Amino acid sequence: MPDLLPTLPLWAWALLALSAVVVGASKTALPGANTISIAIFASVLPAKESTGALLLLLIVGDAFALWAYRRHADWGAILRLAPAVVVGVGLGVVFMAFAEDGGVRRVIGVILLLLVVVTMWIRRSSVHGASAGASPIARAGFGSLAGFTTMVANSGGPVMSMYFVAASFPVKAFLGTAAWFFAIINLAKVPFSIGLGLITVPNLLLDLVLVPGVVVGAFIGRWIAGRIRQSAFERAVLALTVLGALYLLLG
Repeated sequence: MPDLLPTLPLWAWALLALSAVVVGASKTALPGANTISIAIFASVLPAKESTGALLLLLIVGDAFALWAYRRHADWGAILRLAPAVVVGVGLGVVFMAFAEDGGVRRVIGVILLLLVVVTMWIRRSSVHGASAGASPIARAGFGSLAGFTTMVANSGGPVMSMYFVAASFPVKAFLGTAAWFFAIINLAKVPFSIGLGLITVPNLLLDLVLVPGVVVGAFIGRWIAGRIRQSAFERAVLALTVLGALYLLLG
């Protein structure tokens, strides 16, 4: 088993362990924080390989998010987003079949920064932010981008965070809807990821080592979510998305 694990320096293992904790916390409290994990994984491992490794940890995080918020989902919102997301995932599969590692992170970073700008514009330009954010055009745009970015770089979380903020979702409805949404999407991505060679035996063993960090992070996030105010929650999501996007662009 040790021979199958990636040969990495101690600092790289420390960063991956920290990322695992962030994955857990992002699933139960701070969705935008997951972009930081994406950036760290992509900087420590080859970009495509990092996508498969991180996907498996995200699925573990999804299980904890469902345990914590399974009763708070807005299923109407999920079903309305589904067609656009399916289109986005399909485009992502085609893209990953031909794309090289270089440049992918920067594309995702640009998309995330644009989404932050669009989200802030939606919230400021309409008194009824929820209706503006939940319009058919917004659903089509955010949904297709979420499907594409989640397939390409596991970064659909920040995209959907921007949609939920734009649509003024309360904290628990935000987290519950996101929990079911990504649990379904991430499981659906597994066959595609195996077919594209993104999930491998070394990735599985790497994730076994990192899973305890996800568990710790999930409980930390659950503690935070029970104490954070709506306004602070939304500011944290926006700030973490911007920081993660900048890291992807500049890293």
